[in-house]
Amino acid sequence: MALTDELKFIAKAGDGGNGVVRWRQEKFIARGGPNGGDGGWGGNIYVTATRDTNILGTYKKSQKKFTAGNGKSGEGQSKHGKNGNDIEIPLPVGSVITNIKTGESFEILKDTDRFMILAGGKGGFGNEHFKSSLKVSPLEATDGKSGEQGEFFVELKIIADIGLVGYPNSGKSSLLNILTNSKSKVGNYDFTTLEPHLGIYHGYIIADIPGLIEGANIGRGLGSKFLKHISRTNMIVHLVSAENENVAKAYKTIRSELADYGSGLKDKTEIVVLSKSDTVDTKSVEKKKKDLEKVCKSIVFVLSLYDDKSLKIFADAIIKSLKNK
Repeated sequence: MALTDELKFIAKAGDGGNGVVRWRQEKFIARGGPNGGDGGWGGNIYVTATRDTNILGTYKKSQKKFTAGNGKSGEGQSKHGKNGNDIEIPLPVGSVITNIKTGESFEILKDTDRFMILAGGKGGFGNEHFKSSLKVSPLEATDGKSGEQGEFFVELKIIADIGLVGYPNSGKSSLLNILTNSKSKVGNYDFTTLEPHLGIYHGYIIADIPGLIEGANIGRGLGSKFLKHISRTNMIVHLVSAENENVAKAYKTIRSELADYGSGLKDKTEIVVLSKSDTVDTKSVEKKKKDLEKVCKSIVFVLSLYDDKSLKIFADAIIKSLKNK
């Protein structure tokens, strides 16, 4: 499933209701005192956590402005105006929400996270509020305050169990499709994956990260935009295609990009896969496997998508590694 991982939206908290001037009007009371009630508070804007990673795409298509309810004006008989309805905006776990004007940020990391990003306006005072021993018949009332408003930028950093990384056209999408029955685009050319794709394997989330190239950490190719997703994964599966003439160089280039980006990427658990082994002869596969083993600390799995046995060995190793974390 394609993923929308960035969104801008506008939000407006509710305005406070106005206070009112009212007087007691009761039988046998010639001059009733003030009893104008205060206005209600405007509704607040909250962001809350959801596990729906596709919800940003839904907002992008249909809704980019969120408005909370306004408070109602006060009434006579000292009645307080009704508070405006709050608005909750569900955002995926892993989202970083930034107020573009103020720079204030909120990060959703747990299912229970809930943050108020804009406060509703305070309700105005009715004339009863201004009554005193020196002012028994106040004519004063105040209007409600405006609710806060702002423009926000949401950046989703996927919290996945496994991140598939490697050069473009190294077999990441094909592997995701086979393991999870996903429908990631596959083609024999670079950058067939232009957005991160997700799949579920035995309850674990796998993220297919668009292909990296040398200089990705400074924005080359599809750039550091996608390295941010790897920073949240628990484990990296690094695919190196057997079609590469120099697999050791290909491996070290991607490792260098991960290290240069920072955020602890170079220290994550890594499983290395020599992919597309069916595209070269057996002798070349054996040599390239040894070349990889010289430069990486991990066991190198030789993988052919047409070999069920090698797929099972690889998948079992992934599950075992995750359970041991």
